[in-house]
Amino acid sequence: MAILAVITCLLACYTAVDLIHHAKTGAPNEKKRWLLFAGFVGGVGIWATHFIAMMAFDSGLPTGYDMLLTGASFLTALAFTSSGCWLALRSGSPAMPWIGGAVVGLGLAAMHHVGLAAYVTTGRIQLDPGLATLAVALGLGLAAWSIALKVRGGRSYVRTKSALLLVSAVCTMHFVSMASITVAPDPTMALPVATLSRHWLAVLVGGASLGILGNAAIALTLDTRERLRREQFSLVLSLANAAVEGILVCEDNTVIAANENFAALIGQAASEVIGRPLSDIIPRLPGAVGHAAEQELVAMDGSVVPVEVIRHEISLQGRHQHAIAVRDLRARRYAEDRIRHLAHHDVLTGLPNRASFTARLEEELALAKTGSRSVALLFLDLDRFKEVNDTFGHAAGDELLLTVARAVTSVLDPDQMLARLGGDEFAVILPGLTDATTAARVAGHIIETVRAAADSLPAGGVIGTSVGIAVYPHDALDRSTLLNHADLALYQAKADGRGVYRFFQAAMGEKARERRLFERDLRLALERNEFYLAYQPQKSVRTGAVTGFEALLRWRHPLRGEVAPADFIPIAEESGLIHAIGAWVLRCACREMIAINDLRVAVNVSALQIHSANFAGLVRDVLAETRFPPDRLEIEVTETALIRDFDRALTTLRQIKALGAQVTMDDFGTGYSSLSHLKMFPFDRIKIDRSFVRAVDQNYQGAAIVRAVLGLGRGLGLPVLAEGVETAEEFNFLDAEACDEVQGYFLGRPEPLALVT
Repeated sequence: MAILAVITCLLACYTAVDLIHHAKTGAPNEKKRWLLFAGFVGGVGIWATHFIAMMAFDSGLPTGYDMLLTGASFLTALAFTSSGCWLALRSGSPAMPWIGGAVVGLGLAAMHHVGLAAYVTTGRIQLDPGLATLAVALGLGLAAWSIALKVRGGRSYVRTKSALLLVSAVCTMHFVSMASITVAPDPTMALPVATLSRHWLAVLVGGASLGILGNAAIALTLDTRERLRREQFSLVLSLANAAVEGILVCEDNTVIAANENFAALIGQAASEVIGRPLSDIIPRLPGAVGHAAEQELVAMDGSVVPVEVIRHEISLQGRHQHAIAVRDLRARRYAEDRIRHLAHHDVLTGLPNRASFTARLEEELALAKTGSRSVALLFLDLDRFKEVNDTFGHAAGDELLLTVARAVTSVLDPDQMLARLGGDEFAVILPGLTDATTAARVAGHIIETVRAAADSLPAGGVIGTSVGIAVYPHDALDRSTLLNHADLALYQAKADGRGVYRFFQAAMGEKARERRLFERDLRLALERNEFYLAYQPQKSVRTGAVTGFEALLRWRHPLRGEVAPADFIPIAEESGLIHAIGAWVLRCACREMIAINDLRVAVNVSALQIHSANFAGLVRDVLAETRFPPDRLEIEVTETALIRDFDRALTTLRQIKALGAQVTMDDFGTGYSSLSHLKMFPFDRIKIDRSFVRAVDQNYQGAAIVRAVLGLGRGLGLPVLAEGVETAEEFNFLDAEACDEVQGYFLGRPEPLALVT
């Protein structure tokens, strides 16, 4: 019987400890239930252990058990064990597990002594106080240690250790306590009638213990399965929360799980979605499994969310269910709208682009064919826009384009269209016109508005716009011809001084074609090596010695022959070719003059080159590449280069001076504020323009100007060179006035370097 008592105690204690573990780690709403169950199983096991062990106690006298006290001992075990388990799992103090364990230990002592009081026999029971006290102390301590250990640890070996400690507490309490008992026979005593025999007690204790332990095992099995199911479901939900899409898991038409992304998509908490009918959330499910269908969901705030829905069949925990993946399409729809917008609009200004412009023009021409109205097409681009980019940078150019786009849009009617075709080129469609005066009026407004808007920008002070106009059906009967004629009219407006508008005229076609051919040939001239340099000598008036040469650009066209610089330089500046041509001139002059010792070479530089951000760097690179001495290079600039942007030009010229090169003011006296420029920048030489030198010996006004410039040069300590000297009389006049240097046909014509040295 003692061995059976120990086995029963071991099973009961391990089961109780396992139930405490379930109460500790389980869901909060199930904690109280599992605590009560643990207390019940532990109490019954302790009670059963006591009475099984009592049946092993044989005093040799007739014995029985008082039914009332036996029942009281049972209730005592349940009450103390359940209370101790509840106290052990209460939070708030680290001592609570020890307190709860001590209560379980007190329950052991109380149950034991009540059970011992239920034991009746025909003798007198005597108790050894020392052993009884030791039994209580050991049982209480071991029970407290067992419960505290279990509450603080959760691993399986901890549970086993805790169960063994609790078994030790029960067994120590019982067997040490029973060792303190002696029974003295008393013939005068008889067993009460209402006593429970040992046989029936054994049946009662065994049945109760087996029943309770069996139920506990079944409950633990079911709980383990349920917990495993919850853990699996929690894992599935965790994986669903990691997905980018919204995920719903449904059984039939009921939502049983929803991830956080879906909850955020419709503006609800996930817990509020669970339990709702799926048809209330997603009205139309895809018919085929794995097939994506687009639709719109209505969020809690009333907003409409475009989504893509995909349905998949799954088996979860042995049940047939389906998972719904819901992908938010708002970002994709935005990107598609953005791509669609960019396909038809300019990125910078937001205006319709060339594709939209072409489609609209075709539409308006088709409508005009069915009526009696006209369609006017206006081409416009910004005058000197390239100078803004070269001088102030592309950010300033972009700001100017935005300003122009807003300004032109402000003067147009809603049915009129402004489009950006590229760069600084814009086009305006004026549909439904009854006469051409409307087109002229709109063009005039555009010119004035652009000028006023550009003036407000630091980079726009010299910016205006030229406009070319062609009218359907007067000027053309198809889109391609109308575009070409508007372009020709724009070229004519630029040729007529810019800042004006011109209507297409038939004579413009041939003139524009010739100009375009000329510009094409100019672009090919560098590739075909058609340019060469001619050098005109510069001589000292006093000694007659050659002091240097001016490098002059010449173009020998295979069909046109020698083309005058006055014909091709302006076109090179307008087309932007002047930068490449100017760089070639500088490099060629330094390479060819390197062999001529001690003589300088003067190179004319366009205003566009001076305003270019990298011109000084170009000069530095050419000098390094050709190994040409910097002090023999002379950069000639006109006052026009200074007047456009004096600060930028001044910075560039100072950088050139820092390289060791010389700077000469060319055509002195023909520009503006010449004295101011001489004061602001230390030029190395002044060149008197040929217009003042011509017939200086006969022209009183010219002579006065030349004398004034020579006197100014002497006063400033600047050498003065007079160009355009073509007669002996002009040379003698300059000699008499003590001019420093001269150049011109009288002294030598421009020739290739081999012919002048």
